[in-house]
Amino acid sequence: MRIVPGAAALAADREAGPLAVAIGNFDGVHLGHQALLREAVARAARAGGQAAALTFDPHPARLFAPDRAPPLIMSLGRRLELLAEAGVEVAVVQPFTREFASASISFGRGRAGDTGRLAELGGRLGVGVAVVPPVTVDGHPCSSTKIRQLVADGRTVDAARLLGRPYEIEGPVARGAGRGRGLGFPTANVVPEAELAPSLGIYAARARVLDGRAAGEVRPAALSVGRNTTFTGPGTAAPVTTEAYLLDFEGDLYDARLRLEVGERLREEIRFDSVAALTAQIARDVDMVRALSS
Repeated sequence: MRIVPGAAALAADREAGPLAVAIGNFDGVHLGHQALLREAVARAARAGGQAAALTFDPHPARLFAPDRAPPLIMSLGRRLELLAEAGVEVAVVQPFTREFASASISFGRGRAGDTGRLAELGGRLGVGVAVVPPVTVDGHPCSSTKIRQLVADGRTVDAARLLGRPYEIEGPVARGAGRGRGLGFPTANVVPEAELAPSLGIYAARARVLDGRAAGEVRPAALSVGRNTTFTGPGTAAPVTTEAYLLDFEGDLYDARLRLEVGERLREEIRFDSVAALTAQIARDVDMVRALSS
């Protein structure tokens, strides 16, 4: 997939040829986005052109209301990977600046336009406009907003139904406190690249090692998203960590990248009275993950 740094650069690109362009932020590349992308791919095929996606960076809310901007479901890099998997041949990453936002189009100043206005403008310019209807799953609107709500509530399985794949946490493995190894369950301390985090607790997951010496390994994992309250104490402002214990894995994951496909939430985070009690519960969590993955 070719990545173009903005609509102006695309307009000046003589190699672009006829394009069928899907427009959106595409955070999550969920089932609703996928329906729009399929339409672009189909129209490009009929016209003998290329399927393109116009997306924005940063999210428009970062400009207009940074304090209320939603946490991003995924990084821009992962978004582009999924756009390519959906058949997009040209990705236009438009910097969302105040100058760009002042344009009088539906995603611009005051949202002055709508789909009817876009169709009217397209007719004047000889550009076809297709509006893809909203997608619902089990009565839920398939939207990035709904997915964020579900993940924040720990309902990661429900979020996966709207995404069309598991909700993911991806990032490099950093050195942590080493407590897991001391308990007999060495964990990979993942530094998430996206902003959205699930409700604190223990989850079943599947870990994919993306690079490094163990690249290609795929293992069930017990995932902890929490503040390690047994060690840090209740009510503390300890940072949230994302730690994955990969079942039946031996090796060094430091500086590798992991993609954690998050499944069922097994329980909330609990503060135990002793390290022995914590270790016994971790063993039970691992058994549950093993049972779910079999």
